[in-house]
Amino acid sequence: MPEELAMPVVGASSNDWSDQTFWYEPWGSSGVHKGIDIFGQQNTSVIAATGGLVLYSGELSKGGNVVAILGPKWRLHYYAHLQARTVTTGRWVWGSSQIGTLGSSGNAAGKPPHLHYSILSVIPLPWKSTTDTQGWKRMFYLDPGEKLT
Repeated sequence: MPEELAMPVVGASSNDWSDQTFWYEPWGSSGVHKGIDIFGQQNTSVIAATGGLVLYSGELSKGGNVVAILGPKWRLHYYAHLQARTVTTGRWVWGSSQIGTLGSSGNAAGKPPHLHYSILSVIPLPWKSTTDTQGWKRMFYLDPGEKLT
């Protein structure tokens, strides 16, 4: 199944995030930042980077308003810090469908509006593992910046 990803923040480009943030440490209580933060204007539309099944649409303490979509290649696309969610758990979404709006919910409160976007592989990719801090988790986390550029 092909995996073509759309930029999840409408109107954003690769200039709206730092490619140095993926796997950056130290990063808060998680130790390592396992995604990229795409910055933009409050309430900008956030779209599904790829089609899939919405496994979760709700609130988490760190992520705030979040959406998790199971897409092609058994990859979970995680969207956090949304101002609002426009999809519900169990719904199928097509790539580029609106799933929410840009915000600063969860532990991003008081920070500029942004989307934390992560891609997790349900199937481990052991050749990506390293001896770095939490390096074994690299077999599950993919760099979204590499997929979007």
